[in-house]
Amino acid sequence: MPSTPDSLFFKDYEASAITGFCGNCLDREALKRPDPVWFQTQWARDDAACLIFCGDQPIVDISGDVPRAHFPTRCFELFNADLEATAFLGVDDDGRPLFASLARLDEAAVEAAGPYKVVNLRSLALQGELTPAGLGALAQGRSLLHWHAKHQFCANCGAPTAIAEGGYRRDCAACDHKHFPRTDPVAIWLTLSGDKCLLGRSGRFAETMYSCLAGFIEPGETIENAVRRENFEESGVRIGRVAYHASQPWPFPASLMVGCYAEALSSDIVMDEAELVDCRWFSRDELALMHRREHPDGLTTPPNISIAYRLISDYLARTE
Repeated sequence: MPSTPDSLFFKDYEASAITGFCGNCLDREALKRPDPVWFQTQWARDDAACLIFCGDQPIVDISGDVPRAHFPTRCFELFNADLEATAFLGVDDDGRPLFASLARLDEAAVEAAGPYKVVNLRSLALQGELTPAGLGALAQGRSLLHWHAKHQFCANCGAPTAIAEGGYRRDCAACDHKHFPRTDPVAIWLTLSGDKCLLGRSGRFAETMYSCLAGFIEPGETIENAVRRENFEESGVRIGRVAYHASQPWPFPASLMVGCYAEALSSDIVMDEAELVDCRWFSRDELALMHRREHPDGLTTPPNISIAYRLISDYLARTE
């Protein structure tokens, strides 16, 4: 039987690699982190570092030209961080271990402790001052710590749970149930019809911004069927073919955005006003103006940290 050319399945360009929060290059050491002795050894290393969060927001050192989110583990006590809410993230290319932990100080106390600031992670990403690897590690840490904060008790019996396996599990001593971090899949897609694209605007968006439609994938549902269902529910437009394009970890709090292109089978819009405040078709040329921030009415597409930006950018590049 003849072999199948790899080019039929594997492309040189991986769109996911350049979406926001996708630059995480840590080796997660999944085979070693369950060993508590190994965990403690890594924590005790002189070059170990920690990302420290105040609630869901990272603490950064603003004493230099650019904000710095990596702290030596000796700063752990400065922020009264919690070892019971500390997760191992991985080791970097130089073999240095990185952890994430939760401060037991409020924002005012953190900022009074030195040249430190509690910063919204989305804002930090938009500023573009951190490396993709740094943003990816912050996304990993934020999602993990949020899960730990929300799963202090066993969903099976209600007893308290304890952190285990380097932060990738919580165990219940009462009923021996083991809990693992969850990731919520969300489909997001650009609907195409000839040279037109369907975009919507949520009430949460800036008044000038339009984006791809999106929705959570439900139990027992494929990605493609989620796109078809959600697109019809939100816009009334029927979808035929669906093609996967890229994915993105979205740490607000712990979603995986699954980006697709969708083929429209109808054009009449019946908008779900509970989800959207506007939904309309845009020509390719108008979309290009929005993407370049040159639209005469000031209309825009999402910022470059979002997978919607990547879907639109790649569509425009392919149809030039």
